[in-house]
This record gives sequence, C-alpha cells and structure tokens, in this order.
Amino acid sequence: MNTLETRIPPPLVGLIMGALAWLASSALGPTSLAFPVRVSATLALVLLGLAIAVAGVRAVRGAKTTLNPLKPETTSALVTTGIYHYTRNPMYLGMATWLLAWSAWLGTPVGLVAAPLFMLYMNRFQIGPEERALETLFGAEFAAYKARVRRWL
Repeated sequence: MNTLETRIPPPLVGLIMGALAWLASSALGPTSLAFPVRVSATLALVLLGLAIAVAGVRAVRGAKTTLNPLKPETTSALVTTGIYHYTRNPMYLGMATWLLAWSAWLGTPVGLVAAPLFMLYMNRFQIGPEERALETLFGAEFAAYKARVRRWL
C-alpha cells in the first residue's frame, strides 16, 4: 500500500470523499434537515474551513517553503507559528471541515462519513509520509513540535 503514499493530491481525495457522501445520501432519499438549517450550517462550516485553510497557506508562504503535498521532502522550513501553533495540518483540517459543510448541505447523516474517511486516508497515505520526511529533515525540532501540537486539533 506504500504506492499510494503522497500520490493522490489531497484536494482530489476530498472530492472523491464528497462524491461518495453524495452517492450515499442520494441512495437514502430526501434530506432530513430543514433548508434554513442546512444553509446556515453549510455556510458556517465553509467559512470556518476557508479561514483554517487560508491561515495554513499564508503561514507556509510566509515561511517560503513548499505547498506541494506530493513532495514533502522538498520542505525547506518547519512552520510552527500562526495556525500551526494549534494544528499540524490546517489545510487538511480545512478540507475536512468543507466535507462537513457538504454533509450539512446534503442533510442526511450518512454524509457525515466523508470527513472521517478523508481523515483516515490522509493519516495513512499523506500525513504519515509527510511526518517521516519532516523527521528526517528537522529531527529533534520536529519531534518537539509533534509532541506539542496535535495532528488535527
């Protein structure tokens, strides 16, 4: 299964999980949430996910290191400030939050499986390899950061 490590771009993984949530929700029939509730929850979660992801992108760009998740070995700086003080993976957390927003829009509980599936996939095939690369590149500095800051929240 190592052949999947850092091979599929995380946004594509998110889209696949979103499509699975839509298919599962479609199979169950009409939504169970009132439209105003769906819209409010969706909007709140989209904005929260956007704020988290943008904060991550800005911090990485500010550190002048790579944003390419498919080549974690090209990282030139360990980012530990800003949003990275609270989560080691803000861009992935933002994507998981968008999947929750999509699930709210779909309005069926089965849609909620998309975010946990995304997180499980990311833990195994994206974040694990990224963390191994960061351990190689930054050694004790990354180990200390990893001990201080949680992977997701």
